[in-house]
Amino acid sequence: MKLLKGNILLFLGMFLLLGLHSHAQDETEGIEFTMNLSKEELGINERLRVDFTMNKDGDNFKPPQFEGFNVVMGPSQSIASSWVNGKRSYSKTYSYILKPTARGSFTINQATIEIDGQTYKTTPQKVEVTAAVDKPNSEKTVDDVADESLHLVAEVSKGNPYLNEAVTVIYKLYVSPNISVTNYRPLDNPTYNNFWSQDIPVTKHTAQNGTYQGKPYRYVVLKRVVLYPQKSGQLDIEPLSLEIFVDVPTNRRDFFGGRIYTQTSKTVSAGKRTINVKPLPESGKPVDFSGAVGDFDFSVTTSKTQLNASESLQAKVEVSGKGNLKLFQLPEPELPSSLEVYDPEYEESINTYSSGMEGKVSNNYTIVPSYRGKYPIPSISFSYFNPNTGSYETIKSEEINIEVIEGPTSSATNATTATNKQAVVPTGEQFHFININPNLNAIGVDRFFGSNLFFILLFAPLLLIPIAIFAFKKREAIASDVVGNKIKKANKLARKYLSTAKKELGNKEAFYVALEKGLHNYLKAKLHIETSEFSKDKITSILSEKHVGKEDIEGFIGLLTSCEMARYSPFSNVQMQQDYEKASEVISNLDKHL
Repeated sequence: MKLLKGNILLFLGMFLLLGLHSHAQDETEGIEFTMNLSKEELGINERLRVDFTMNKDGDNFKPPQFEGFNVVMGPSQSIASSWVNGKRSYSKTYSYILKPTARGSFTINQATIEIDGQTYKTTPQKVEVTAAVDKPNSEKTVDDVADESLHLVAEVSKGNPYLNEAVTVIYKLYVSPNISVTNYRPLDNPTYNNFWSQDIPVTKHTAQNGTYQGKPYRYVVLKRVVLYPQKSGQLDIEPLSLEIFVDVPTNRRDFFGGRIYTQTSKTVSAGKRTINVKPLPESGKPVDFSGAVGDFDFSVTTSKTQLNASESLQAKVEVSGKGNLKLFQLPEPELPSSLEVYDPEYEESINTYSSGMEGKVSNNYTIVPSYRGKYPIPSISFSYFNPNTGSYETIKSEEINIEVIEGPTSSATNATTATNKQAVVPTGEQFHFININPNLNAIGVDRFFGSNLFFILLFAPLLLIPIAIFAFKKREAIASDVVGNKIKKANKLARKYLSTAKKELGNKEAFYVALEKGLHNYLKAKLHIETSEFSKDKITSILSEKHVGKEDIEGFIGLLTSCEMARYSPFSNVQMQQDYEKASEVISNLDKHL
């Protein structure tokens, strides 16, 4: 029994010792000893306050030598202690007031102190002493602290790109550790004139550690955008402006010794950036170059090479790789005239990353042969400019032979034979007959009564009565057809706003300018707003609030995107006709909702 009690006491003693050791180790790991400066840059006629703060009392405090400064006051001690949620908070501070002795860059070296038998040191910090200032040691306001602690920076991947080469702009907000950001809202979004732009959504704002002008900061990526310059020369990237809401610490403390914070808002701007866009070289430019810039692969393939007459096959012209995939026109194959070829179906699978667009685009042609025989599809070429090598490159496809096995035989002779017809030459012996019965009436005889015109005018009112009744009933039927009237009204409205665009079909620039103006004028008339001043995201938001279907919204935004792209890239007449028909359909659908 005594042995058992002894073991229990021994176990309890070891448990208490382990607990005390663990508690002491946790306290050791949580000890902090830091140096804080009132400012990192001051005039030679100003004063510098240096605070050495520890979160646990210690012994043998040794300050640095303060080279380049005279100690005006200090050391003075201040102690703050409080209990929050059962936890004790403690801090002890040694403060010095220093006066600089000369201009230049100086270092406040490390101070040391012993806490629980261990020596702790502060990190040295640099101080810049400048010329005398007008208001020495004026106390900084909350706005002054916020101005010094917030910096919005636009990082541009390339300052000297080629025309149509991808440029990435990343907007970073740098925040000093002295303040904390609570929220922000955009004030002025850049429109990126003379650029084709694509936003890359930032799904999560994660703070990261970094440096700004050699000082430690935290930063958050707020916006990413990929730009493709559409003009050469000096191009400006408009600034992004934000209103930032921040909490700034003050020199006041609460009852428990904690620092009091004040909230304020500041407007920050990334500043205007200018890039120098190099034109594409004229020397060595291929004749078939259509504006492709990047690194691409090119191929022409068919779904089959043998088939029967009246069967169909698919011919695909495809460009894949990395570059301005949405900003050039695919080459067209030269097919034999004896093949029936339908308008191509355009397909794209493109992803936009920070480095630019990647993916593939293609035109799919449906081909139907009518006669038996062999039909070659000649080789076609695709040329592009590679900014990595600074030169043009051309890729040629392989020639493809299509064999039609069964079907009627074409009669080439019938197609080429023409009948020569001779014109009839008059001989001069033609006969002319003279009418000898002139059918003349005596002058002064009134033949109106009893004539056909008399009876027509007499019975015309009786004939108009059933016509009027039929027209009235037809008008009532049309008025009762609500759905039909809406459709007619919508189609009439579409023709009204797109009439100018229809007149310019075939003239690319004038057509797409008129089309874009018509789309904006339609929303302006319907919603009583200036949509030309809105971004595509804002227009999407407005239409969504009006409960417009997602498909119609995407169609409207897609047309605006086509209008932007068409100003800088070639578009075919077929594409213009398709966009016009799509615009008529979209306006008709929108009018049903609006």
